Amino acid sequence: MGERPNVLLIMVDQWRGDCLSIDDHPVVHTPYLDTLALQGARFDRAYTATPTCIPARAALYTGTKQTTHGRVGYLDGVPWDYPVTMAGEFTRHGYQTQAIGKMHVYPERSQIGFQNVILHDGFINHPRAYHHNYDLIDDYIPWLRERYRADTDFFGHGVHCNSIVARPWDKPEDLHPTNFIAEQAVGFIKKRDTRKPFFLYLSFHRPHPPYDPPEWAFDEYMDMDMPDVPVGNWTKHWEAYANPKSHDCPVGELPAYLHKRARAGYYGHMSHIDQQINRVVWTLKEYGLLDNTYICFVSDHGEMMGDHNMFRKGFPYEGSARVPLILVGPKGSEIAANQQHSPVIELRDIMPTLLDCAGLPIPESVEGRSFLPYAEGGEAQDWREYLHGEHILWGQSIQWLTDGHEKYVWMSSSGVEQLFNLDDDPDELNDLVLTGDGGERITLWRSRMIAELAGREEGFVQDGQLVVGRPVHPCLSHLRKQAGLDQDAHSDWHNRGVI
Repeated sequence: MGERPNVLLIMVDQWRGDCLSIDDHPVVHTPYLDTLALQGARFDRAYTATPTCIPARAALYTGTKQTTHGRVGYLDGVPWDYPVTMAGEFTRHGYQTQAIGKMHVYPERSQIGFQNVILHDGFINHPRAYHHNYDLIDDYIPWLRERYRADTDFFGHGVHCNSIVARPWDKPEDLHPTNFIAEQAVGFIKKRDTRKPFFLYLSFHRPHPPYDPPEWAFDEYMDMDMPDVPVGNWTKHWEAYANPKSHDCPVGELPAYLHKRARAGYYGHMSHIDQQINRVVWTLKEYGLLDNTYICFVSDHGEMMGDHNMFRKGFPYEGSARVPLILVGPKGSEIAANQQHSPVIELRDIMPTLLDCAGLPIPESVEGRSFLPYAEGGEAQDWREYLHGEHILWGQSIQWLTDGHEKYVWMSSSGVEQLFNLDDDPDELNDLVLTGDGGERITLWRSRMIAELAGREEGFVQDGQLVVGRPVHPCLSHLRKQAGLDQDAHSDWHNRGVI
C-alpha cells in the first residue's frame, strides 16, 4: 500500500448551504472556497438532520443518525461517551490527529478520539455559567491575553453569541478568533510528526454570532445593495414566537437597517474565513503537503438570516438545514474537477467518506455512507431515497423529510403539515398544503413519516396515525440513561436547551 493521504476537515458554524459565490449567491464573495470547489466536487443537497450545533456534531463525529446517537435537540451538559468516533478511527490507524477550534462536547476537554485538542468553542451559556475560570476550557482566551491585554476577554465588546446585533471587531484583526484558529492550524502543519499522515479537524466558530467580523469585511457588505429575503405564504405558523424587539429573536421582521447590519456581519465573517482558509491551504502547498491531502469543507447547520422572518437555526427549512459541502482530492485522485452533484447527503456521511478517502475500514457502527463514489464521477449503490430530519423547538418536535426535490414537514404539537416543491420553489415560498396543491404527494410523504416514527419512544405514531401533543426531550432515553439523567424529569432542559 502506498503512502496514506492526509485529511483536512474544515468545519464552519452556521454557514448556509447557498452562501458560496460559485453557486451565484447574490451578495457573498468566497473566491478561495470557489477555487477549491473548481478543483473538486461540491454537493448542493447536503443537509444536517438535526440543525443545531450539538446534535449535528454528534452525527459528524460518530457517523450515526440521531436516533442512534440520541440527540434530537440542543442540550448542553450531557456527556459524550461514544465508543467509536471519526477521530478515534484515524488515531487507531496511525494518523496524527489534531482538533483546532470548536468541538462543543461535554466535558469540554473531551478529546473524542483526537490525540490533541486546541479548543475555542466561543461563548456557550452552560460552561460559562459553571466554569468561573473559563480560561481553563478555552485556549483562545490565554492566547488573546498574552498578545493584547491581561484582563481582556473575547466577550469584551458585549455582542452576544446568539444576537442579531452586528458591529466590527474591536481589536486588531490578527487577534480575531478566526485568525487564531488559522494560526494554530499553520503551526500544526509546520510542527507535525513528518513520519505520519495527519487528520486535522479545523473548526471555525464563525460565521456563528457574534456578528463581529473585521471592519473591512463588515463595511464591504454594508456598502452593497442586498436583495429582499424570501417570505413564504405560511409564516403564520410561527407568529406566536415572534419577538422582533429582542436582540436574539428567532422569529420576527426586523427594521431594514438592523437586518442589513446583521447580514453584513454574517457575510463579513464568511469573507474573513474564506481568506484564512486560503492561508491554511497555502501553508500546505508551501510544505509540499497539498498534493497528498484530501480537503473537505462543510458546516454543522445553516442560518435563516431573515428568510420567512426567521433567524438562527433548528428549523427544517433550507436556510437552516442545508449546508455547503466541498470535497477536493490530492494530486492523482479520481475526484473530478469542477463537478456538482445532488444526492441527499447528511453529516453522518462525512466520517465514512473521509475514512474511505484514506483507505481505512469503515466501522460497522457507522450508519452514514461514503459519497466518494459520487465525487469520483460515479454513483453509490443503494443511496438513501430520502432523509429524515428533526429538531425540538419550543417544546415540540419539528419532523421533516426531503429527497432534495420535495420537503415534507410535520409539527408534533399542532399536527401542522407543510409540503414544498424544491425544484420549482427552492425558496420554499409556497406551502402546497395551504394552497391545496399537495394532493396525493401529501399522503405519500405522511406515510413515509409514519414509517420513520413508528415505534419511537415519544409515541408519535399510534394505530398507524401521527399523534400530536406527545412529550418530547432533546435527548432520547438511551442517552439520558447512559448520562445518568433523570429519565422522567424535564425540569431544566428548556433553560439549558438554548439554540
